[in-house]
Amino acid sequence: MRLGGVGLPVIGRARVYVCGITPYDVTHLGHAATFVWADTAARALRHSGAEVEMCRNVTDVDDVLTAAAARAGSPYDSFAAVQEFAFEQDMAALGVRRPTHQPRAHTYVRQVVALAAALLAAGQAYERDGSVYFRGADVPGRAGLARDDAVRLAEEFGDDPGDPAKDDPLDVAVWRASALGQPSWPSPWGPGRPGWHAECTAMALTIYGSALDLHAGGVDLRFPHHAYEGAMAEAVTGVRPFARAWLHVGTVQVDGAKMAKSVGNLVLVSDLVRRHSPAAIRLLLLARPWRESWDYHDADLADCERRLERLYTAAGTRAAGEPAARAAEEAAFAALSDDLDVPRALEIAEESGGPAARTVLAVLGLR
Repeated sequence: MRLGGVGLPVIGRARVYVCGITPYDVTHLGHAATFVWADTAARALRHSGAEVEMCRNVTDVDDVLTAAAARAGSPYDSFAAVQEFAFEQDMAALGVRRPTHQPRAHTYVRQVVALAAALLAAGQAYERDGSVYFRGADVPGRAGLARDDAVRLAEEFGDDPGDPAKDDPLDVAVWRASALGQPSWPSPWGPGRPGWHAECTAMALTIYGSALDLHAGGVDLRFPHHAYEGAMAEAVTGVRPFARAWLHVGTVQVDGAKMAKSVGNLVLVSDLVRRHSPAAIRLLLLARPWRESWDYHDADLADCERRLERLYTAAGTRAAGEPAARAAEEAAFAALSDDLDVPRALEIAEESGGPAARTVLAVLGLR
């Protein structure tokens, strides 16, 4: 299999990590795109003969979640559990298989403390006023970003580059001292809570060891989250690359603006499944290059319903002959194995029908 320009041969087990939800709000189509694509990548790997282990975390220790729970008058952990349940219902409706591992950040605090201690011992972090900071000045360059752009993104994602306790604005918290009323756990540096990037690093390293085969997440997480997650892992293990391949899924937009709660342009999965078949919603998300950001239009779902009917009809037809049917099936899966080229695979499925169409429907989770 080839993904993101990287050959990804797998012998035996494929280790897949997906950045999961911060459970503070409902699931919209932009969230769903990442998880449907990750599920499809896992199905393709399984079809190629790999044994796939999927890890999809839940970031249930986060200041955004804490603030949302406070507004709702609920303890943050109870609030997170309710939101996670709703997310699981949406994923089940869309045919996204349950992950092998589903770590929750609050159960991996001890591992974050161990990560912080290891980074300190390696000289890759420093402690100040009860917080531990990872030295991140070189991370933007490794990610191909200019420093000014990196600072802007760090500010946007809450990494607080203006924190006067930092040696460099691009250092990030591995462990953060907690104020009164914030979630807090004991540590060698005083009561505190994990930093966001460190949570995923600790969970991935604990479950899979020093490296991954495939890491998936939205393209908006490329920097700072994934860049710092990988940099911390590599700093503490010495193993590079942390992930052999990355699946950074393009954003879903409405009128050119990224779908986001702050913009108020959400299209909720729970609303869509009342009006359209889950398979049509999956097809809408998948019938394009996975890197591509795109605009949502409700009318496109009707087109997907019609295309599904054509695919189902094609799958029920008898192929012209066994050699041709086998060649078409191989060509369809070759397209899926070549950077998850779903548009090409769908063309072959509709044109050839029979086994090719059935294979494509199965790998895409449309039947």
